[in-house]
Amino acid sequence: MSDHEPRAEGVARILIGDDEIRARIVEMARELDDVYGDDVPLLVGVLNGAITFMTDLMRAMTIPVQVDLMEVSSYGGTATETSGLVRILKDLSSSIEGKDVLIVEDIIDTGLTLNYLLRYLRGKNPRSLRICALLDKPARRLVEIDIDYRGFTIPDQFVIGYGLDYGEFYRNLPFIGVLKPEVYEQP
Repeated sequence: MSDHEPRAEGVARILIGDDEIRARIVEMARELDDVYGDDVPLLVGVLNGAITFMTDLMRAMTIPVQVDLMEVSSYGGTATETSGLVRILKDLSSSIEGKDVLIVEDIIDTGLTLNYLLRYLRGKNPRSLRICALLDKPARRLVEIDIDYRGFTIPDQFVIGYGLDYGEFYRNLPFIGVLKPEVYEQP
């Protein structure tokens, strides 16, 4: 590891490397360019995890896009399990009525948070509402979610990096890694 690489002591192994992530994002961007054509999608990034993915995705797209951000929380007493109770911490900055909205998510796990967000945004009357997720972890799904654009399907392991965190750490890793269990199982 050089002096300019992020420290990754808590990583058990790399699940998806940075080259593989970049290549898949370019593929997804091309697909989105084709789907939206002359329409201008509004990319709604879900903070904080989706920032890295959304930034790289929109830079790989060639059509005009608009961007907005939301912050939602569903984590309760522990940093590894969702509470199922969703709170909106930061709402959209402008109306989405009549717009083509693309929700950009880092990971879809249980689906509870995204299910809430979908219902909330549908109530704001967008012209269309689609989901683009970098990671899909179907083994933990509690609510059925139709993902329109999926980067990777992953096993039921705690992942970090490329925007995903544990206790607000590891977001800056350029890859998706599996967190060592002893990191989050400490009392």
